[in-house]
Amino acid sequence: MSQVNPQSLVEQALVTSTADDCIVIVRDHTSANLRWANNTLTTNGVMHGVDVTVISFVGAAFASVSGSATTQAQVAELVTAADTAARAASPAEDANPLIDDVAASPDWDDAPVATDIHVYDSFAPALGEAFGIAEGAGRVLYGFVSHEITTTYLGSTTGLRLRHVQPTGHYGCTGKTRAADGSLTESAWVGGATRDFADVDALAMESEVARRLAWGARRIDLPAGRYDTILPPTAVADLMIDAYWYAGARDAWEGQSVYSKRPSGTRIGERLANPGVNLYSDPSYDRLQCAPFNVAGSSGDTSSVFDNGMPLGRTDWIRDGVLTSLLQTRHSAAMTSQPVTPAIDNLILSIDGATGSIDDLVAGTERGLLLTCLWYIREVDPQSLLLTGLTRDGVYLVENGEITGSVNNFRFNESPVDLLRRFTHASATVPSFSREWGDDYFSRTATPALRVPDFNMSSVSQAT
Repeated sequence: MSQVNPQSLVEQALVTSTADDCIVIVRDHTSANLRWANNTLTTNGVMHGVDVTVISFVGAAFASVSGSATTQAQVAELVTAADTAARAASPAEDANPLIDDVAASPDWDDAPVATDIHVYDSFAPALGEAFGIAEGAGRVLYGFVSHEITTTYLGSTTGLRLRHVQPTGHYGCTGKTRAADGSLTESAWVGGATRDFADVDALAMESEVARRLAWGARRIDLPAGRYDTILPPTAVADLMIDAYWYAGARDAWEGQSVYSKRPSGTRIGERLANPGVNLYSDPSYDRLQCAPFNVAGSSGDTSSVFDNGMPLGRTDWIRDGVLTSLLQTRHSAAMTSQPVTPAIDNLILSIDGATGSIDDLVAGTERGLLLTCLWYIREVDPQSLLLTGLTRDGVYLVENGEITGSVNNFRFNESPVDLLRRFTHASATVPSFSREWGDDYFSRTATPALRVPDFNMSSVSQAT
């Protein structure tokens, strides 16, 4: 059985289904990666796959079945499974009429876009140079780069024919200092997100690793406590993603989150953050472009298969410090009497009037800490969105506007919502990358660095 194009898979599924209605989502994805260790490239690879989700609707009930499929026969099996399951399902709580009034994507008939190892044609030779520089200076580099392009095709029996091409890339490099006896001592990490690697400089990456390792030449042990702390954009992204993911309107309406109004309702309209704080998503944001329509393979508190194909535009979650929107399906919006504001695959935090860089925040700090990134973040208390986690790969002491050494790692306890009220200084917003969530879940963020005067380092950590 020969492979057919994604559009044919969509059309075959829609024709084959005997349900009342059907939605088909086909994702054609390719990825290319490089890995290195001990200043040597170790592996590289290219992968390709096609995933199909068939959602069948019978009355107010539905069923969703997903699997790998590249032939019409394989898609027909998914359709049969979805149709059968839909007929046995109970009516869905989030049932709504399917979206039917969205213009077809003008590039619907275009083939999927692919990536390959040539995406690193400029990066890889420079990485080889970086290995030589690091080796000569007694540094050891470990790292990984990944680039993926996913072309999504969404079709429905109600007439939807939507297509989106999503490039996603990231890089991360950990450097260690090699002592005279061969042991590895200090550790530092740099990383970021990219759409195409044209803006990633391997030599600059190595230089930044070297700068951070040099900061660690002096080691200072500090106790737990509250410190004037500078969170770089990557750490701010780590925390803001949690603030976004836990912003479900239904959870808030039912009193289960920091966004709940007591005794009932949501805090939409309340001031949660400093004036000038803006947290929003925008599918057209430069360098963070994402799907301009809703894609949902399953239903939950913040997503609904009935909302597939709904157009997405800029949504302000917090505007000028005031909670403006929460993650809403049409079902939850009916409960809360608020506009429908589905999740969007990027997140931007901007502070009115904020300029400069993280170096400017360091220069203005008399004594405090500069973090690199956070790790193993977990929710402790949903009512305040208190999170706990660890610092990793570089915590530095700032004295009189200069970095004077590295300090031990800590466990922290903080609420990202509370931090937006307590921070005192911010840099300009720049594209950022969450080390905790960016690799696998959410890589499109733009955030500033923030300075928080009393960041809670609750205990000393032995993590490295």
